[in-house]
Amino acid sequence: MPKFHFVVTFPGLGVWWFQEVSGLETEVDIIEYRHGRSKQLAPMKRPGMPKVSDVTLKKGVFTGDTLSYMLFAKANTKDFEKNDVTISLLNEYHMPEVIWTLTKAFPKKIESTNLNSQTSEIAIESMVLSYEELVIDNVVSMGIKLAKKLL
Repeated sequence: MPKFHFVVTFPGLGVWWFQEVSGLETEVDIIEYRHGRSKQLAPMKRPGMPKVSDVTLKKGVFTGDTLSYMLFAKANTKDFEKNDVTISLLNEYHMPEVIWTLTKAFPKKIESTNLNSQTSEIAIESMVLSYEELVIDNVVSMGIKLAKKLL
């Protein structure tokens, strides 16, 4: 699958296109344990609590486009509710093949473009999202889940 055809969906704001999405990572802490009568020299390893990294979204700066600033300002109010953000990798028919859902996401940081009069680059801004859990689905598993619900 090519990785250049994707969209990001914010609840209430619809679909947004970004140049780059990075940090879609999850891992599990390891708990090591060895009791006093163990015949093993090394401790046993068990999966611990899962943790996720922050996701960074980058996009070009356009006239009148204030999405990043609007989300960041809204996140700093007492009425703000965390929402699920979805990132969908699309096929050649513009249909999602893989969907990453960032549960209870909120903007942690926004970074404006750097300014340099000696280059001819496009202005790029970035937004960092913090979230609680990463859920990954694909079209096949979503179809199976839907079929089970219908049966």
